[in-house]
Amino acid sequence: MSGQFSFGFSGDDIEDDGQSNSAGPQVSASTQPQASASAFPVPGKPLLPATSHDLHHMLSQLPSKIAYGILDIDLDGAGNIQLPRRELWDVRVQLMAEDDGGDTEPGLGNHDVKTGVYEGGFKSWESSVDLVKVLSLSKSFLSDIDTVPRLIELGCGTALPSLALFQWSLSLRAPEKSSALSIVLADYNPTVLQLVTLPNFVLSWALHQRAGSPLLENAFSSEGELDLTPEVLKAFDEFLTARKISLSFFSGAWSTEFIRLLNSDKTPKIGNNSGQRTIILGAETIYSPFALSAFTQTIFSLLEEEKAQGNAAEALVGAKKLYFGVGGSLDDFVTKTREMGANVEELREEAEGVRRGVVRCSLP
Repeated sequence: MSGQFSFGFSGDDIEDDGQSNSAGPQVSASTQPQASASAFPVPGKPLLPATSHDLHHMLSQLPSKIAYGILDIDLDGAGNIQLPRRELWDVRVQLMAEDDGGDTEPGLGNHDVKTGVYEGGFKSWESSVDLVKVLSLSKSFLSDIDTVPRLIELGCGTALPSLALFQWSLSLRAPEKSSALSIVLADYNPTVLQLVTLPNFVLSWALHQRAGSPLLENAFSSEGELDLTPEVLKAFDEFLTARKISLSFFSGAWSTEFIRLLNSDKTPKIGNNSGQRTIILGAETIYSPFALSAFTQTIFSLLEEEKAQGNAAEALVGAKKLYFGVGGSLDDFVTKTREMGANVEELREEAEGVRRGVVRCSLP
Protein backbone atom coordinates (compact mmCIF):
# COMPACT_ATOMS: atom_id res chain seq x y z
CA MET A 1 0.00 0.00 0.00
CA SER A 2 1.57 3.29 -1.07
CA GLY A 3 -0.60 5.66 0.93
CA GLN A 4 0.44 8.65 -1.17
CA PHE A 5 -1.79 11.73 -1.16
CA SER A 6 -1.87 14.73 -3.46
CA PHE A 7 -3.78 17.68 -2.05
CA GLY A 8 -4.77 19.14 -5.41
CA PHE A 9 -2.44 22.15 -5.26
CA SER A 10 -1.35 23.62 -8.56
CA GLY A 11 2.17 24.27 -7.27
CA ASP A 12 4.56 23.04 -4.64
CA ASP A 13 3.92 25.69 -2.05
CA ILE A 14 2.10 28.81 -0.89
CA GLU A 15 2.91 31.70 -3.19
CA ASP A 16 5.16 34.45 -1.85
CA ASP A 17 2.29 36.96 -1.68
CA GLY A 18 0.91 35.00 1.25
CA GLN A 19 -1.97 33.58 -0.75
CA SER A 20 -2.64 29.94 -1.43
CA ASN A 21 -2.22 28.61 -4.93
CA SER A 22 -4.71 25.85 -4.24
CA ALA A 23 -7.50 25.44 -6.73
CA GLY A 24 -9.73 23.77 -4.20
CA PRO A 25 -9.90 21.43 -1.23
CA GLN A 26 -9.41 18.31 -3.30
CA VAL A 27 -7.51 15.40 -1.80
CA SER A 28 -6.87 12.28 -3.78
CA ALA A 29 -5.57 9.04 -2.31
CA SER A 30 -4.02 6.35 -4.45
CA THR A 31 -4.81 3.86 -1.72
CA GLN A 32 -7.07 4.44 1.26
CA PRO A 33 -5.38 3.66 4.61
CA GLN A 34 -6.77 0.77 6.59
CA ALA A 35 -8.09 1.22 10.11
CA SER A 36 -5.42 1.31 12.76
CA ALA A 37 -4.83 2.77 16.21
CA SER A 38 -1.86 4.73 14.87
CA ALA A 39 -2.03 8.08 13.12
CA PHE A 40 -0.24 7.07 9.93
CA PRO A 41 -0.80 3.33 9.44
CA VAL A 42 1.23 1.44 6.90
CA PRO A 43 1.01 -2.36 7.28
CA GLY A 44 4.41 -3.86 7.99
CA LYS A 45 6.15 -0.49 8.35
CA PRO A 46 6.97 0.77 11.85
CA LEU A 47 6.33 4.42 12.62
CA LEU A 48 9.26 6.68 13.37
CA PRO A 49 10.02 6.63 17.11
CA ALA A 50 9.69 9.72 19.27
CA THR A 51 13.12 11.38 19.38
CA SER A 52 14.55 14.58 20.80
CA HIS A 53 17.27 16.44 18.90
CA ASP A 54 20.06 18.53 20.38
CA LEU A 55 20.17 22.10 19.06
CA HIS A 56 23.96 22.32 19.10
CA HIS A 57 24.31 19.11 17.12
CA MET A 58 21.74 20.33 14.61
CA LEU A 59 23.58 23.63 14.20
CA SER A 60 26.80 21.72 13.53
CA GLN A 61 25.09 19.85 10.68
CA LEU A 62 23.95 22.94 8.78
CA PRO A 63 25.57 23.68 5.40
CA SER A 64 27.94 26.61 4.94
CA LYS A 65 25.35 28.63 3.01
CA ILE A 66 21.56 28.61 2.59
CA ALA A 67 19.30 30.29 0.05
CA TYR A 68 15.97 31.74 1.10
CA GLY A 69 12.86 33.55 -0.04
CA ILE A 70 10.48 35.84 1.84
CA LEU A 71 6.80 35.09 2.45
CA ASP A 72 4.93 38.39 2.91
CA ILE A 73 1.73 37.85 4.92
CA ASP A 74 -0.96 40.53 5.01
CA LEU A 75 -2.42 40.58 8.51
CA ASP A 76 -5.93 41.47 7.34
CA GLY A 77 -5.14 45.14 6.89
CA ALA A 78 -3.32 45.46 10.23
CA GLY A 79 0.13 45.56 8.75
CA ASN A 80 2.14 42.62 7.51
CA ILE A 81 4.88 40.24 8.53
CA GLN A 82 7.69 38.92 6.37
CA LEU A 83 8.82 35.40 7.17
CA PRO A 84 11.95 33.86 5.61
CA ARG A 85 11.88 30.30 4.32
CA ARG A 86 14.72 28.23 3.01
CA GLU A 87 14.27 27.48 -0.68
CA LEU A 88 13.40 23.88 -1.48
CA TRP A 89 15.74 23.86 -4.46
CA ASP A 90 18.53 24.70 -2.02
CA VAL A 91 17.58 21.68 0.10
CA ARG A 92 17.78 19.49 -2.99
CA VAL A 93 21.22 20.91 -3.86
CA GLN A 94 22.47 20.15 -0.34
CA LEU A 95 21.20 16.58 -0.43
CA MET A 96 22.71 15.88 -3.84
CA ALA A 97 26.04 17.40 -2.75
CA GLU A 98 26.04 15.10 0.27
CA ASP A 99 25.05 12.17 -1.96
CA ASP A 100 22.38 11.37 0.60
CA GLY A 101 19.38 10.45 -1.50
CA GLY A 102 18.84 13.82 -3.10
CA ASP A 103 16.75 12.32 -5.88
CA THR A 104 14.51 10.29 -3.59
CA GLU A 105 14.22 12.31 -0.37
CA PRO A 106 10.58 11.99 0.76
CA GLY A 107 8.69 15.24 0.41
CA LEU A 108 10.84 16.62 -2.42
CA GLY A 109 8.99 14.67 -5.08
CA ASN A 110 5.46 14.89 -6.46
CA HIS A 111 3.50 13.87 -3.36
CA ASP A 112 2.29 16.21 -0.62
CA VAL A 113 2.11 13.31 1.84
CA LYS A 114 3.46 9.75 1.81
CA THR A 115 1.69 8.02 4.65
CA GLY A 116 4.02 6.78 7.37
CA VAL A 117 7.04 8.07 5.44
CA TYR A 118 6.65 11.83 5.01
CA GLU A 119 3.93 14.05 6.46
CA GLY A 120 4.12 17.23 4.40
CA GLY A 121 6.66 19.25 6.38
CA PHE A 122 8.67 20.72 3.49
CA LYS A 123 5.70 22.75 2.27
CA SER A 124 3.89 25.71 3.81
CA TRP A 125 0.17 25.12 4.07
CA GLU A 126 -2.67 27.66 3.95
CA SER A 127 -3.81 27.01 7.50
CA SER A 128 -0.38 27.91 8.86
CA VAL A 129 -0.88 31.39 7.38
CA ASP A 130 -4.36 31.50 8.98
CA LEU A 131 -2.74 30.74 12.35
CA VAL A 132 -0.23 33.56 11.87
CA LYS A 133 -3.13 35.97 11.31
CA VAL A 134 -4.95 34.76 14.42
CA LEU A 135 -1.80 34.93 16.55
CA SER A 136 -1.13 38.50 15.44
CA LEU A 137 -4.25 39.59 17.35
CA SER A 138 -2.94 38.34 20.71
CA LYS A 139 0.85 38.49 20.40
CA SER A 140 1.12 40.89 23.36
CA PHE A 141 1.29 37.91 25.75
CA LEU A 142 4.92 37.51 24.66
CA SER A 143 5.86 40.61 26.65
CA ASP A 144 4.29 39.45 29.94
CA ILE A 145 7.23 39.40 32.36
CA ASP A 146 5.28 37.42 34.97
CA THR A 147 4.60 34.35 32.85
CA VAL A 148 6.86 31.85 31.11
CA PRO A 149 5.42 31.48 27.61
CA ARG A 150 5.74 28.00 26.13
CA LEU A 151 4.90 27.41 22.47
CA ILE A 152 4.45 23.92 21.08
CA GLU A 153 3.96 23.53 17.34
CA LEU A 154 2.91 20.01 16.39
CA GLY A 155 3.57 19.04 12.78
CA CYS A 156 5.59 22.24 12.46
CA GLY A 157 7.23 21.79 9.03
CA THR A 158 8.36 25.23 7.88
CA ALA A 159 6.96 26.54 11.22
CA LEU A 160 5.37 29.76 10.00
CA PRO A 161 3.28 30.34 13.20
CA SER A 162 6.26 29.74 15.50
CA LEU A 163 8.50 31.87 13.27
CA ALA A 164 6.01 34.72 13.52
CA LEU A 165 5.86 34.47 17.31
CA PHE A 166 9.66 34.25 17.49
CA GLN A 167 10.02 37.32 15.31
CA TRP A 168 7.46 39.30 17.30
CA SER A 169 9.16 38.28 20.53
CA LEU A 170 12.42 39.87 19.37
CA SER A 171 10.63 43.21 19.20
CA LEU A 172 8.19 42.89 22.12
CA ARG A 173 10.36 41.35 24.83
CA ALA A 174 12.82 43.57 26.71
CA PRO A 175 16.25 41.88 26.64
CA GLU A 176 16.98 42.41 30.34
CA LYS A 177 13.51 42.01 31.85
CA SER A 178 11.79 39.25 29.92
CA SER A 179 10.91 35.88 31.36
CA ALA A 180 12.05 32.71 29.63
CA LEU A 181 10.49 31.75 26.30
CA SER A 182 10.30 28.11 25.27
CA ILE A 183 9.59 27.14 21.66
CA VAL A 184 9.00 23.44 21.04
CA LEU A 185 9.06 22.31 17.41
CA ALA A 186 7.82 18.86 16.47
CA ASP A 187 7.56 17.18 13.08
CA TYR A 188 7.18 13.55 12.07
CA ASN A 189 10.34 13.74 9.97
CA PRO A 190 13.72 14.65 11.53
CA THR A 191 14.98 15.67 8.07
CA VAL A 192 12.34 18.40 7.94
CA LEU A 193 13.52 19.80 11.28
CA GLN A 194 17.15 19.80 10.14
CA LEU A 195 16.70 21.00 6.57
CA VAL A 196 13.99 23.67 6.87
CA THR A 197 12.71 24.29 10.42
CA LEU A 198 16.01 25.21 12.09
CA PRO A 199 17.36 27.10 9.06
CA ASN A 200 14.20 29.22 9.03
CA PHE A 201 14.79 30.25 12.65
CA VAL A 202 18.41 31.15 11.96
CA LEU A 203 17.25 33.18 8.96
CA SER A 204 14.56 34.97 10.97
CA TRP A 205 17.07 35.92 13.67
CA ALA A 206 19.74 37.01 11.18
CA LEU A 207 17.38 39.22 9.18
CA HIS A 208 15.97 40.81 12.34
CA GLN A 209 19.42 41.55 13.81
CA ARG A 210 21.18 42.34 10.54
CA ALA A 211 21.06 46.14 10.73
CA GLY A 212 23.02 46.33 13.99
CA SER A 213 25.52 43.56 13.30
CA PRO A 214 28.51 43.87 10.93
CA LEU A 215 28.96 40.10 11.28
CA LEU A 216 25.49 39.42 9.91
CA GLU A 217 25.68 42.17 7.31
CA ASN A 218 28.78 40.46 5.90
CA ALA A 219 27.05 37.07 6.10
CA PHE A 220 24.41 38.31 3.65
CA SER A 221 27.08 38.56 1.00
CA SER A 222 24.73 37.64 -1.85
CA GLU A 223 21.09 38.50 -2.42
CA GLY A 224 18.84 35.79 -1.07
CA GLU A 225 21.68 33.87 0.62
CA LEU A 226 23.08 33.67 4.14
CA ASP A 227 26.56 32.38 4.95
CA LEU A 228 26.40 30.11 8.00
CA THR A 229 29.92 30.60 9.25
CA PRO A 230 30.94 29.21 12.67
CA GLU A 231 30.89 32.80 13.94
CA VAL A 232 27.30 33.32 12.75
CA LEU A 233 26.09 30.08 14.33
CA LYS A 234 27.88 30.91 17.58
CA ALA A 235 26.25 34.35 17.61
CA PHE A 236 22.82 32.75 17.10
CA ASP A 237 23.38 30.35 20.00
CA GLU A 238 24.64 33.13 22.26
CA PHE A 239 21.70 35.35 21.33
CA LEU A 240 19.18 32.68 22.34
CA THR A 241 20.94 32.25 25.68
CA ALA A 242 21.09 35.98 26.35
CA ARG A 243 17.40 36.41 25.52
CA LYS A 244 16.43 33.31 27.55
CA ILE A 245 14.89 31.67 24.48
CA SER A 246 15.06 27.89 24.17
CA LEU A 247 14.45 25.95 20.97
CA SER A 248 13.60 22.27 21.38
CA PHE A 249 13.15 19.80 18.51
CA PHE A 250 11.25 16.52 18.48
CA SER A 251 10.46 14.06 15.70
CA GLY A 252 8.44 10.88 15.38
CA ALA A 253 4.85 9.71 15.58
CA TRP A 254 2.38 11.07 18.11
CA SER A 255 2.43 8.51 20.88
CA THR A 256 2.70 8.05 24.64
CA GLU A 257 6.49 8.28 24.40
CA PHE A 258 6.21 11.42 22.27
CA ILE A 259 4.01 13.08 24.91
CA ARG A 260 6.41 11.99 27.67
CA LEU A 261 9.33 13.58 25.85
CA LEU A 262 7.49 16.86 25.39
CA ASN A 263 6.38 16.95 29.02
CA SER A 264 9.96 16.34 30.16
CA ASP A 265 11.11 19.39 28.17
CA LYS A 266 10.18 22.11 30.65
CA THR A 267 11.66 25.58 30.78
CA PRO A 268 12.74 26.32 34.38
CA LYS A 269 10.92 29.23 35.94
CA ILE A 270 13.09 32.31 36.30
CA GLY A 271 12.77 35.02 38.94
CA ASN A 272 9.30 35.52 40.37
CA ASN A 273 7.33 33.97 37.52
CA SER A 274 3.93 32.95 38.80
CA GLY A 275 3.27 30.29 36.23
CA GLN A 276 3.50 29.14 32.65
CA ARG A 277 1.25 29.80 29.69
CA THR A 278 1.34 27.10 27.05
CA ILE A 279 -0.01 27.53 23.54
CA ILE A 280 -0.20 24.43 21.35
CA LEU A 281 -0.31 25.06 17.60
CA GLY A 282 -1.30 22.77 14.78
CA ALA A 283 -1.94 23.49 11.08
CA GLU A 284 -3.22 20.88 8.62
CA THR A 285 -2.63 18.10 11.14
CA ILE A 286 -6.03 16.38 10.80
CA TYR A 287 -6.15 15.49 7.11
CA SER A 288 -7.38 11.94 7.82
CA PRO A 289 -9.42 10.28 10.59
CA PHE A 290 -6.27 8.51 11.77
CA ALA A 291 -4.28 11.74 12.07
CA LEU A 292 -7.28 13.48 13.64
CA SER A 293 -7.60 10.89 16.40
CA ALA A 294 -3.90 10.81 17.30
CA PHE A 295 -3.54 14.59 17.13
CA THR A 296 -6.60 15.13 19.33
CA GLN A 297 -5.36 12.64 21.92
CA THR A 298 -1.96 14.32 21.92
CA ILE A 299 -3.23 17.85 22.52
CA PHE A 300 -5.61 16.60 25.23
CA SER A 301 -2.76 14.88 27.04
CA LEU A 302 -0.66 18.04 26.86
CA LEU A 303 -3.54 20.27 28.01
CA GLU A 304 -4.34 17.94 30.90
CA GLU A 305 -0.68 17.93 31.99
CA GLU A 306 -0.57 21.73 32.02
CA LYS A 307 -3.87 21.94 33.90
CA ALA A 308 -2.60 19.49 36.53
CA GLN A 309 0.38 21.78 37.11
CA GLY A 310 -1.81 24.86 37.42
CA ASN A 311 -0.67 26.37 34.14
CA ALA A 312 -2.87 28.16 31.62
CA ALA A 313 -2.98 26.29 28.32
CA GLU A 314 -4.86 26.32 25.04
CA ALA A 315 -4.58 24.80 21.57
CA LEU A 316 -5.03 26.75 18.34
CA VAL A 317 -5.80 24.49 15.41
CA GLY A 318 -6.13 25.48 11.77
CA ALA A 319 -7.45 23.12 9.12
CA LYS A 320 -9.63 22.77 6.06
CA LYS A 321 -13.33 22.26 6.56
CA LEU A 322 -13.07 18.99 4.67
CA TYR A 323 -10.28 16.91 3.16
CA PHE A 324 -12.05 15.14 0.30
CA GLY A 325 -10.94 11.58 -0.34
CA VAL A 326 -9.44 10.77 3.06
CA GLY A 327 -12.18 11.91 5.43
CA GLY A 328 -10.60 14.41 7.81
CA SER A 329 -12.41 17.67 8.61
CA LEU A 330 -12.27 20.60 10.99
CA ASP A 331 -15.91 19.97 11.93
CA ASP A 332 -15.06 16.41 12.99
CA PHE A 333 -12.25 17.74 15.14
CA VAL A 334 -14.56 20.26 16.81
CA THR A 335 -17.17 17.57 17.45
CA LYS A 336 -14.61 15.16 18.88
CA THR A 337 -12.99 17.70 21.20
CA ARG A 338 -16.34 18.86 22.51
CA GLU A 339 -17.39 15.27 23.15
CA MET A 340 -14.17 14.87 25.16
CA GLY A 341 -15.16 17.85 27.31
CA ALA A 342 -13.16 20.69 25.81
CA ASN A 343 -14.30 24.26 25.34
CA VAL A 344 -14.05 25.10 21.63
CA GLU A 345 -14.23 28.60 20.18
CA GLU A 346 -14.22 29.33 16.46
CA LEU A 347 -11.76 32.17 15.82
CA ARG A 348 -11.56 32.46 12.06
CA GLU A 349 -13.26 31.17 8.94
CA GLU A 350 -12.22 31.39 5.31
CA ALA A 351 -15.29 31.07 3.11
CA GLU A 352 -13.73 31.83 -0.28
CA GLY A 353 -11.84 29.19 -2.22
CA VAL A 354 -10.67 26.41 0.07
CA ARG A 355 -12.94 26.62 3.11
CA ARG A 356 -10.81 26.68 6.25
CA GLY A 357 -11.01 27.68 9.85
CA VAL A 358 -9.08 28.20 13.08
CA VAL A 359 -10.43 27.13 16.47
CA ARG A 360 -9.25 27.49 20.07
CA CYS A 361 -9.52 24.52 22.42
CA SER A 362 -9.14 24.62 26.20
CA LEU A 363 -10.11 22.52 29.18
CA PRO A 364 -12.73 23.81 31.64
